Amino acid sequence: MINKLSILLFLFILSSVPALAQDDEELKTNIVVKDSVVAKKKQKAYTINPLAPSKAAFYSAIVPGLGQVYNKQYWKVPIIYGAMGISLYYYNFNNKKYHEFRDAYRAKLAGREVTGELSSLSEDRLISGQRFHQRNRDLSMLITIGIYVLNIVEANVNAHLGQFNVSENLSLYPQLQQNEIDYNYNMGLTLNYKF
Repeated sequence: MINKLSILLFLFILSSVPALAQDDEELKTNIVVKDSVVAKKKQKAYTINPLAPSKAAFYSAIVPGLGQVYNKQYWKVPIIYGAMGISLYYYNFNNKKYHEFRDAYRAKLAGREVTGELSSLSEDRLISGQRFHQRNRDLSMLITIGIYVLNIVEANVNAHLGQFNVSENLSLYPQLQQNEIDYNYNMGLTLNYKF
């Protein structure tokens, strides 16, 4: 029994294939002439700007997000600034906490009285608090630098891919052909490359 999915797949493939009911050479010639005229009108001049990726990377290196603006990918700018802002916020937070724990530890070593929420902690707890916040501070800075570098790389790659040729000169179409011996249909793929 044939399931519904195979029937839908067959109908989808069949609907995407042009019907070849007539085999008239004159009709084919007229269609080809009309299609080539229309194709020439629709086709734009394809130019490659070899400096566009380096410009985008340079702009993103100067001001994060400017390379994305150069590539006309405006929606990525808030993501970049949001990610960098969050990691810088956590850098600042952990830096303050690190200095609080360090100052409390130095005060305990000097014999001064520690006031505030850190007064009840022992020296070992103050040392482990310093290490914890120092590690998180350094990790936040590495994440910020990573986002900055990723911003530059993304602008460069996007500028490269923006110049990728996606015209109809290179196309891949599914096609059904009738076998002349047993009149069964065979499915295949056609790869067209026009100069």
